[in-house]
Amino acid sequence: MAPKVQRTASPFLQIAEHFRVKIKEGELPQESKLPSIASISREWGVATATAAKAIKQLQEEGYVRSTSQGTFVDLGRKLTSGSDRLQMLRATGSGFRKGETVEILSAGLVAAPGHVAEALKLSEGDPVVQRRRVYRDDDGVVAVSTSYLAGEMADAAPELLEAGPLPKMTFGLIEERTGRRAVRRRDVVAMFPVPQDIAGVLGADAGSLALTMTNLYWDDNGEPTEYARDFLGAGRELSAEYPMV
Repeated sequence: MAPKVQRTASPFLQIAEHFRVKIKEGELPQESKLPSIASISREWGVATATAAKAIKQLQEEGYVRSTSQGTFVDLGRKLTSGSDRLQMLRATGSGFRKGETVEILSAGLVAAPGHVAEALKLSEGDPVVQRRRVYRDDDGVVAVSTSYLAGEMADAAPELLEAGPLPKMTFGLIEERTGRRAVRRRDVVAMFPVPQDIAGVLGADAGSLALTMTNLYWDDNGEPTEYARDFLGAGRELSAEYPMV
């Protein structure tokens, strides 16, 4: 069935959202070629200028690139917070953008702090897997990220306790070993004091305020699977664009 323009949002935003969802869900993986502007125009029954505006919107958001050969999925410029890495993993098979590297700083079982226990529906002090990593690109530290999972996850995936990279990241590994697929998340942006134990890596003074992104993920049964907090490097920013309907 051919898609039809609806009147709840501008046609170009509806078209952009259509392809954005396909990219995020992996239906259009990295380097996939999108239909031509002429094809989009015919399929959606809109002017070529409207189709071109939709592609431009996707370009500006960092989902595609356009060349003389056409328009291709390219997530290389997308902001890579924890939630974006999950989308990139599903869409491209990798949770990293071009030029980005990761160093695993530590991994092991720790006693759950209060805020972590509450998020994961555990009791304070229960054993949880803690994995800490630093992401870098050509401009320096992108973020220092610390993620937590219920300690029982290590029974199914002992690699979580090893201070080394995971081929499918925590998301993919947990889904593969337990069948628990992350289907919902909550993102919270806030300023927090930089902890003493990551200040040196982050290049900031302990106790100084830094921008953070905290993510909580749930599986399709509504149970939390992972809690993570990223401390962003100096000069980094968080942004998002949404259609207004």
